[in-house]
Amino acid sequence: MKTWFHSWRAAIRIARRDAWRSKGRSALVLAMIALPILGVGALDLTFRSSELSPAEEAGRQLGAADARFSDPQYGGVPILQDPSGDMNAPAKDYKDQMWPSGPADIAKAFPPGAEVLTDTTGGAKLTTAHGLLATDVRELKASDPMARGIMTLLEGRHPEKNDEVMATSRFLEVSGLKVGSTLSARNFDRVYRIVGSYEIPSSLKSTQVNALPGAFLAPYKKASDKAGMPGPGSATTYLVSKSGGFTWNMVKEINAKGVVVASRAVLLDPPADSEVPIYQKEGWGNYNAGPAASAAELASLVTVVGLAMLEICLLAGPAFAVGARRSRRQLGLVGANGGARSHIRAIVLSGGLVIGVVAAVLGTSFAFILTLLLQPFLEDFMGQRFGSFDVRPLEILGIALLAVLTGVLAAIVPAITASRQTVLASLTGRRGVRRGSRVLPLIGLGALLLGAAVALFGSLVSQQVALVALGSALAELGVVAMTPALVGLFGRTGRWLPLSPRLALRDAVRNRGRTAPAVAAVLAAVAGTVAVSTYMASREAGNRAVYEAKLPYGAVSATIMEEGGRDVPAVREAIQRYFPVAVRADVDRVSVGKPGCDPWSRSAGCGHYQVVIPPAHECPLYVASTDGSDPAEKFTPEQRRKMLSDDWRCAQSPGGGNVITDSGLLVGDAKLLKVLGIQDAGAEKALAEGKIVSFSRAQVAKNGTVGIKQVTDLAAADKASEKNLPAPGKVSSIPAYQVPGDPKTYGLQGLMTPATAKAAGLATVPLGTYVTTEQLPDGEARQKLDAELTKLGGDIQLHVEEGFVEEYTLILVALSLFAGLVTIGAAGIATGLAQADAEADLKTLAAVGAPPRVRRTLSGFQCGVVAAMGVILGSAAGMLPAMGLRLTEGREQMRFYEMSLAEGWAANTPPPYVPIVVPWETLLGLLVAVPLGAALLAALVTRSRGALSRRAAT
Repeated sequence: MKTWFHSWRAAIRIARRDAWRSKGRSALVLAMIALPILGVGALDLTFRSSELSPAEEAGRQLGAADARFSDPQYGGVPILQDPSGDMNAPAKDYKDQMWPSGPADIAKAFPPGAEVLTDTTGGAKLTTAHGLLATDVRELKASDPMARGIMTLLEGRHPEKNDEVMATSRFLEVSGLKVGSTLSARNFDRVYRIVGSYEIPSSLKSTQVNALPGAFLAPYKKASDKAGMPGPGSATTYLVSKSGGFTWNMVKEINAKGVVVASRAVLLDPPADSEVPIYQKEGWGNYNAGPAASAAELASLVTVVGLAMLEICLLAGPAFAVGARRSRRQLGLVGANGGARSHIRAIVLSGGLVIGVVAAVLGTSFAFILTLLLQPFLEDFMGQRFGSFDVRPLEILGIALLAVLTGVLAAIVPAITASRQTVLASLTGRRGVRRGSRVLPLIGLGALLLGAAVALFGSLVSQQVALVALGSALAELGVVAMTPALVGLFGRTGRWLPLSPRLALRDAVRNRGRTAPAVAAVLAAVAGTVAVSTYMASREAGNRAVYEAKLPYGAVSATIMEEGGRDVPAVREAIQRYFPVAVRADVDRVSVGKPGCDPWSRSAGCGHYQVVIPPAHECPLYVASTDGSDPAEKFTPEQRRKMLSDDWRCAQSPGGGNVITDSGLLVGDAKLLKVLGIQDAGAEKALAEGKIVSFSRAQVAKNGTVGIKQVTDLAAADKASEKNLPAPGKVSSIPAYQVPGDPKTYGLQGLMTPATAKAAGLATVPLGTYVTTEQLPDGEARQKLDAELTKLGGDIQLHVEEGFVEEYTLILVALSLFAGLVTIGAAGIATGLAQADAEADLKTLAAVGAPPRVRRTLSGFQCGVVAAMGVILGSAAGMLPAMGLRLTEGREQMRFYEMSLAEGWAANTPPPYVPIVVPWETLLGLLVAVPLGAALLAALVTRSRGALSRRAAT
């Protein structure tokens, strides 16, 4: 070994030979390093492959066209847009005035000689093998060369006739149909044959049917209008091709005609932000991630990778120490033949280098193979096809170097420890005694205090989550550095323990070089688990405290707002059949215009109603002013707070329930009061007398009536709204009964019978049903009901009140299992090293007549001691980040709450509740079950008898 090259070459050869001889230990360390590398490599390949290039994005959006023209519905006034066409606004600053609305004349924006292909989308309820299915319908001539790339034909052919369609593979899967089947739509007598199957590369989960332009949506709308039902809405864009494409200047010229343009040339070569007028407009800008956001993401990534590397090093380090300890005679021979300490370090470090290189090769290779094999499943999971299998050599090389670096770092401490052994101690097997470092615990204490201060500053002063995370990571590193000293403190408890655990604890304390890394590895894993568990348990407690039931426990509601409640009778019958119904209350809603109109439809012949609030009952903070100014600005923040807390007119209307009609008005009978648990004899009597029962004081006028206005002229209503004036309409005054007190109504503000509505000149249509159940419906009943409702194909709002349902239970269990596995693994490695060190002591015990179970018991306690120390320290360390994040959230929510009160946004809203809850079940499992399980497992896998041989002289 005359040069560093020859010495390292020899060291690597020795390390390779040792790794091959100790296949089990090498495979363990290899798996520790290679598995994370495999995951990171596969994640990198998946992310880069799914990240579309501008050319791929343009191909999926525009096909082979040069641009897509669309109408932003600003009435054709000049507009501004961003380069992608996703963001747009009128060029004129309308300040507090309403923006113009209406269609633009897109045809005037087409350049002379351009080729144009229409692309219209709408919706319909299509017939399937199971019933009806709400589906997107797209009218695009997919066989046109300009549309190539937007859809991928999988089977069959493109539609060629007006009675032919093709469907996405997802639609065929859900509907039970296939190529060759026929379909139609509700209220439609035409039949279409499916001649092909396709997919949308950027939306694999879309249920869509494609037809020729004008073949489906227009005739379907006519049929719906004839049946008195609202026709499907549709939107049309235009694929345009011209020689030379559309430059950014051409796009801005077309914007002057009120048309949005997504241009291929602009997508491939976007202009600078300074050349985009909309970015210069106040309140608008390029919201892509800036340098600060990118730096924060990079810092977060570095932190996560660093902590992961630390965990791997802490787990793998003791394994390298085991190898060095078992090879100490070989290392002693190297020293005896003239080898320096640097040569000893090189041999041990080469072990980490060899394992790291192999892990890098295997991890990255399997990442390639795994990503290729799982590509179809990954694409289905993400809902989009890869653009191309994108391999970034530098990124893959960086990931591979990360594996090598991790292996070398894991071997550093064992290498230094091995090089400090004297030749005599190595050859004779004497362990020697070396005092622990006094500097490292002080450094760790300083890092702990500094990290805690940074985390507290971030949570209590700056409200920056990044500071909380940084401080928590620094504090955890400090605890890791203090681990050897903390292990020594645990040793003082040995005097109160029985013989076997006392021997195990004494052995762990005396050999901190192998105990501390294992304890630190357990500490890091448990700290992360406790931090996440505490945060989730705290959020769960906060969610439970603010949870507001939509209905009484066990009650069920089902409502349908579309098609005039056509499917409501079928829904009511299905619920009666599958659920254990005790009381059923059928409800209707007030309808203005044609019976088939949706409540907020703006179609011809449709309207809406309003419950009139008397002027004297309007909250001064919300009264509309004719000059367009904000009425709340007339009052000071203190006056606003006082109004929100003391003025009944400004109190929030009863909400939080499951009544989705305007002003919470329903048409039904006294059974609804029983379902909602409202007990008021006066209310039942009022319903029988033809009065409206009101739960809102603001709605009842001084003469004891409630006014309901029917707005039929929507254009006039819009003009009145622009001037902050009441909408014109006919008002029906109905005698009212004001329910005293403040009962829990679950969003119901007004209730009248169908006879009362009819007498007041109000038309009604079926809305749904509310029921109480004898017992909470089980899973089988719900599945049967869901299958029945799916056949109707409607937008059915079904709610079963189960009370608060915990969301994070499964996550907490998974985290506990992860921490338990890491704990058992780290403790097992430390136990293996302890057995290697204590082999001579075990032989002595056997020689003096100790029973065979002592070996097994001692091994179990050694593993349990390491696990217990790591779990205790990790549990304490994990509380800091969780508490910091919750304190930050609490301050942020309180700041927003106070601002809401000052601005007049909140009424009768309680202050935010952000508790900090300790997950005792998780902690109990970690503190008791995990160490006990580790001890039992170690005892079970340890042989009771060892080979009895002569003990070497020490």
